[in-house]
Amino acid sequence: MSIFGRIKDAILGHAEAAPAPEPVAAAPETAAPVAAAAPASVTHEPVDMAPILDKMVADKGQHLDWRHSIVDLLKALAMDSSLDKRHELATELNYSGDQSDSASMNIWLHKQVMDKLSGEGVKTPA
Repeated sequence: MSIFGRIKDAILGHAEAAPAPEPVAAAPETAAPVAAAAPASVTHEPVDMAPILDKMVADKGQHLDWRHSIVDLLKALAMDSSLDKRHELATELNYSGDQSDSASMNIWLHKQVMDKLSGEGVKTPA
């Protein structure tokens, strides 16, 4: 599995593990149901990553600035944040810059990961 795929799965997996909100009791129907009604389309709210990551960071007892740092984001998700893994992620996401300039690469990686998460049903911080 790709590194980005593991990032996304780690976030979505924690969202699925969170307790579901209590269902609201619906008012009883007064009209007879329509036969062979078309199924309602299902829309899913984006998963808000901020409370998930904030809880993960709090549980670790560390100060991790996952909102701005790819290294801290990976650490918050209990993933390998080594330079080698970040190089792999950069290659996976088609980074065309100089991988020996780790500061520039890290900034680019964080932005790309956040952008890709946004396109995958994850609400990222502004």
